[in-house]
Amino acid sequence: MDARPATDGLTYRDATDADVNDLVALIESAYRGDSSRTGWTTEADILEGQRTDAEGVLEVIKTPEGGLLTVERDGRVVACCQLEHRNDHAYFGMFAVSPALQGAGLGKDISAAAERRARHLWDAAEMHMTVITAREDLIAWYERRGYRRTGQTTPFPYGEERFGIPQRDDLEFELLVKDL
Repeated sequence: MDARPATDGLTYRDATDADVNDLVALIESAYRGDSSRTGWTTEADILEGQRTDAEGVLEVIKTPEGGLLTVERDGRVVACCQLEHRNDHAYFGMFAVSPALQGAGLGKDISAAAERRARHLWDAAEMHMTVITAREDLIAWYERRGYRRTGQTTPFPYGEERFGIPQRDDLEFELLVKDL
């Protein structure tokens, strides 16, 4: 997708290798550590350590059937999300909005733009994502946007510190699905 300004002063574009450090910093700030507590998407109470790293972000950027949609305001990266074409559906992940900008509707607008992109690029019939089941507030936010819980769960990758250090022993992911 070419960079294009939106009416709200945002520019949506595909991430490049040059964005990796900014994107890692954004994702970490939205989910881990004290800075994440400024917003409401923090995972700091259930996971310590890193949320992602440069290798993980670069892997998403280089995905042949997807990438990382990057959102800028005034030349500064303020949000991102992973979009990937997977057979008959699209996958939505690695969604982060700067904690200072959370709660003002930006996340809703970006997720809607991602859904439009998945329909336009791949004619995807559904959007899939996984969310940690302990994140009831986040799941409720997605449900208000039309996602439904499937009850299909996968275990959290305990022991793989690349994804964080769990502070609980009951973490798992649940698949959420939305018809596009």
